[in-house]
Amino acid sequence: MATDNRIHFWRRNAKVPGSLQPVYGAQHPPLDPRRHRQFKDPPKASSINTKSKKASTFHEFARSTNDAWDIDDEEDDGVFSLKQTSSSPVQSRSMPQTPSLKFSKALEDTEPQLHLPERQEPISTEPDLDQLDVESGSTNGRVVKSCSEVQLNVNAARNTLHKQQSLPVRPIIPLVARISDQNASGAPPMTVREKTRLDKFKQLLASPNTDLEELRKHSWSGIPREVRPITWRLLSGYLPANKERRDLVLQRKREEYFGFIEQYYHSRTDENHRDTYRQIHTDIPRTNPLIPLFQQSLVQEVFERILFIWAIRHPASGYVQGINDLVTPFFVVFLSEFVEEDVENFEMASLPLDTQRNIEADSFWCMSKLLDGIQDNYTFAQPGIQIKVKALEELVSRIDEDVHTHFQKCEVEYLQFAFRWMNNLLMRELPLRCTIRLWDTYQAESEGFSHFHLYVCAAFLIKWRKEILSMMDFQSLLMLLQNLPTIHWGNEEVGLLLAEAYRLKYMFADAPSHYKR
Repeated sequence: MATDNRIHFWRRNAKVPGSLQPVYGAQHPPLDPRRHRQFKDPPKASSINTKSKKASTFHEFARSTNDAWDIDDEEDDGVFSLKQTSSSPVQSRSMPQTPSLKFSKALEDTEPQLHLPERQEPISTEPDLDQLDVESGSTNGRVVKSCSEVQLNVNAARNTLHKQQSLPVRPIIPLVARISDQNASGAPPMTVREKTRLDKFKQLLASPNTDLEELRKHSWSGIPREVRPITWRLLSGYLPANKERRDLVLQRKREEYFGFIEQYYHSRTDENHRDTYRQIHTDIPRTNPLIPLFQQSLVQEVFERILFIWAIRHPASGYVQGINDLVTPFFVVFLSEFVEEDVENFEMASLPLDTQRNIEADSFWCMSKLLDGIQDNYTFAQPGIQIKVKALEELVSRIDEDVHTHFQKCEVEYLQFAFRWMNNLLMRELPLRCTIRLWDTYQAESEGFSHFHLYVCAAFLIKWRKEILSMMDFQSLLMLLQNLPTIHWGNEEVGLLLAEAYRLKYMFADAPSHYKR
């Protein structure tokens, strides 16, 4: 029965992300896009119907595997190799370019016979040796394509290319999440309204005593990139509202941080702190593995110092997996102060040493201010997260009973997917550019990271209700919830999510009789 469910899952869910899409979790690191190759469109029904080796291999894979994540090395090198070619405009309109979509489409087009499209090869006038061997029929138990089939494939590829070139082209959001502000439809030039908002921010920040309430009011709907670094420092409580005191406070706090480095960092090899440092050292490379900036050794050393010093100064919780993600938005925002282009490919070593030190110190203090409000999420047994997950379950049962009942029928516990949502503040579910926009609003809210985040998670879950209700078994439902298709999201989608979260908060936060059964 379980085997049949797995097979039906692959056939049925063409538009729902399958097991081959990137998963932003430490337990399931994203697949390397350089090792995966796209597929071209399957041939029409009138073309050759010969069963290929790929079909039987995939069939055996579906029957033998007990977990959709266990991909055989041989298959990984062959069928699932992603070729570095430009995608069609049709693909760019729907979801990220991953092999799973074309797998599902191929399976639908060829039912009831499981027949996958041939792996895309460079168009050449000379067939390879395997294709020339047509007399023997099969070699070593393998069906060999004839020369006529090769010519048909070449013609089909040319026809497909001609059709793609005739379609309108839409800007494509790359697989690696762009950090710059960008909507799903592309980054438009600054409008008159946006320029007016930027001028208002500059006016507030230039006043001798910044009105923080007014600044929060304007920040709720997003902060312009040009003023985001100084605004985040103010809203997090790192900088004072008085403009004259800011430079002195910055200098003192930065010196204090590097005083901690001199005092504590050498103890990372001591027996008392060795396990903490080893865990930090292990988790840092997992932080945004698809963004080159975070794979630079200099940047990883900065993260190691920030996390180790924070763990030493907060012994009640120490370091917990997931805290490493919370450094990245602050680091990127403060780095963007000195980088005009997208920062994901920026070389940190090209900055002056003093600038690097300032970015590191500011990231530490702002992250510390954030964690001060949610530290019960990371103390022993993480009671804060368990309370929030239970509150999410109660809230969803009130606002969408169908989704709640569906989880119960499929025996899916909220803790199995929402724990990561609370532990990482949705950073593994959203691209980094969306997290930065989300945190604009969180810092504008009085208890954004602790209280408002609950309603954002509820709105985020209900957004996928149609896909959730279409999943009829535990495995497919959990795979969907751990791999929601948000790679193409931008400011527009995050804005709608926040608006729905605010509506839920307005309805339920101050209405206990509505909140509980």
